[in-house]
Amino acid sequence: MRKALQRIRDDESGHIEVGVPSLLAAVGAIALGYGAAGESDVAAVAGGFVLALGIMAAGVARHRAIDYDVYRRLEDLEKK
Repeated sequence: MRKALQRIRDDESGHIEVGVPSLLAAVGAIALGYGAAGESDVAAVAGGFVLALGIMAAGVARHRAIDYDVYRRLEDLEKK
């Protein structure tokens, strides 16, 4: 099971690391809408916090998962 998850993580055909934080942001957006519609301050604030956290995490994950690899490959090409 562990090898299968590592293969999925390392596979370049999809970017699961970027998708998970986006899913977190979607859950936060739903909670924010639920809290706003139901006039629940706690749900709205928690949803807004989770939404913001998901958006920030998606940017960091994208940078780490995609951009670092591209920069590493470019540096390897420049050395040749």
